[in-house]
Amino acid sequence: MAQPLEGTGALLSVVVPAYDEAEVLPAFHGRLAAVLDGLPMAAEVVYVNDGSRDATLVRLQALRERDGRIAIVDLSRNFGKEIALTAGLDHARGDAVVVIDADLQDPPELIPELVRVWQEGHDVVYAKRTEREGETWLKKFTALAFYRLIQRVSHVHIPEDTGDFRLLSRRAVDALKQLREQHRFMKGLFAWIGFPQAAVAYRRDPRYAGTSKWNYWRLWNLALEGITSFTTAPLKLATYLGLATALGAFAYAAFVIYKALVFGEPVRGYPSLMVVILFLGGVQLLTLGVIGEYVGRMFNETKGRPLYLTKDYYPSDIRAE
Repeated sequence: MAQPLEGTGALLSVVVPAYDEAEVLPAFHGRLAAVLDGLPMAAEVVYVNDGSRDATLVRLQALRERDGRIAIVDLSRNFGKEIALTAGLDHARGDAVVVIDADLQDPPELIPELVRVWQEGHDVVYAKRTEREGETWLKKFTALAFYRLIQRVSHVHIPEDTGDFRLLSRRAVDALKQLREQHRFMKGLFAWIGFPQAAVAYRRDPRYAGTSKWNYWRLWNLALEGITSFTTAPLKLATYLGLATALGAFAYAAFVIYKALVFGEPVRGYPSLMVVILFLGGVQLLTLGVIGEYVGRMFNETKGRPLYLTKDYYPSDIRAE
């Protein structure tokens, strides 16, 4: 087990959310442990079992028996990755905290470089992808389009081609812990807190084992969370769309009146009438849907429920100084 070098009292925490990751956990922890053994500081690994349905918790407990650096946060049910990350950050005690997924798409071997850049004075060191192996062209395209879109509409700069893999200083983690909104888009929250930030480029590998839990429906919902959490642009767009539609409707009404006064108007026009009604109805439903997204988020926030509930907590053997 890694121990701090003489004169070095810093503690590094590694937060790993896990949902049905039993297949990959032994390989992941083997690589992570080898990296931590080579660091000149003590380390703990905070695994968050996010209501897994497979043997994830059993694997984590077996790993903990062999490695005292492991702490386990066992949530009462599946709350989703964003909440699981929050639970891990709440329990991390390190002077610096690394967030990484267990699927080995993000290499643990990059952690020493993140630590080095942190020691240069940066509070947030995020890993920026140069390549995304093992992903379909559609997923790459939609990810590219989403990051470009949110860059344009958000008032917070969210780095492109960047996931959750990053290092946070203690003051950055303490700042994040003050943000307790229910609808959490962690990539945006990481950027919102500010502080000196730096990027470290890396090549993302294919998933080691198992299947991704992020299908296109979940990715779509995550994109909605990001957009609605960090910008009111959809509301403004709905306003402009409604204004443009109203102006178009008034212009068309003036044309109909003019045509009736000058040329007369026989009993015709059913198709154009239906087109106008359906168009206006569609615009109204669209704008109501956008407003409903924001109202729904307000409803969830006002209930004041805790972000998560912990069923069990198994601390590590590492003692923070």
